[in-house]
Amino acid sequence: MSEYAARNISHTDFILSGFSGSREWKQLLFIPFFLLFVMSVTANSMIIFIILSHRALHSPMYLLICVMAFVDLVIPIFFVPNMLLNLLFNWNHISLMGCLVQMFCIQFFQSVQSTVLLWMALDRFYAICTPLHYNEHMRISAFLKFVIIPMLRNAVFILAIVGLARSLSYCQSNEIKHCFCEHMALATLACGPIYVNNVVGLSGAFFIFVADFLLIVFSYVRIFVSLFKSGRTSQKAFSTCITHIIVIFVTLMFSLTSFLSYRIKNEMSSNSHMAISTMYLLMPACLNPIIYGIRTKEIRQQVINVMKCGKCPHSTDVRQFK
Repeated sequence: MSEYAARNISHTDFILSGFSGSREWKQLLFIPFFLLFVMSVTANSMIIFIILSHRALHSPMYLLICVMAFVDLVIPIFFVPNMLLNLLFNWNHISLMGCLVQMFCIQFFQSVQSTVLLWMALDRFYAICTPLHYNEHMRISAFLKFVIIPMLRNAVFILAIVGLARSLSYCQSNEIKHCFCEHMALATLACGPIYVNNVVGLSGAFFIFVADFLLIVFSYVRIFVSLFKSGRTSQKAFSTCITHIIVIFVTLMFSLTSFLSYRIKNEMSSNSHMAISTMYLLMPACLNPIIYGIRTKEIRQQVINVMKCGKCPHSTDVRQFK
């Protein structure tokens, strides 16, 4: 009778088990994650500051880099401080509502990250393949159709995933074997079937991430065909595209590693799985601003000026390829 009653109780408070091991090991693990977090916040904040404070960098290409930096800034904020407190003080409790909010924020901004990469590809496509109509395509009123529809798509799928997770009854356990509230890590604690959650989760991955990736590939195929036809006069455009492709590759590499590590049979420990999932969210946020800072001449020059002078210099002339 008591067992029956227990199975009809849905947990509303959960424990994020995080990394296993001794307290000393966890406190040691705090150091690299803290340094990566500080690096992510500092680098992305600098990119945002430099682009917003220089009118000469207020062209669509640089504003999209600014949006990407903002996304890379906020994603770690939603889970890293909580994870650090867990490592240092063993503060690992989270309410169901807090878990769902964290899940929505992380997954929504992940989808925005994918969509921003698509917007960058479209920006380069219009700049290179239809340069005479670039300003027409990239004006706010025309570009909104490329913003509203993908963002609505992202919100609908993520709200559906979180809503389905909210409707489940959690009576198996209240221990989430992860550092943050990952969808399937929470859903597997439910009493009933989670087939619908699996289907909606995979559908979201396909219609958001896979769809964006296929459109990005199509855009860059068209871009490189156009570049090869135009010859050496498009060298700067080619360099800009390579920068975006490096960022896409970094994001895709970590996401595929995380996705496959949970779906292919292997002997990886739970700590290894959590490390991969954490790096999937944290490493692109650290590497992307460095990639843009090194490979984008105008941003690199402004970073050097800020580091030399300790303040924002006057705007310099920036000539963007169109």
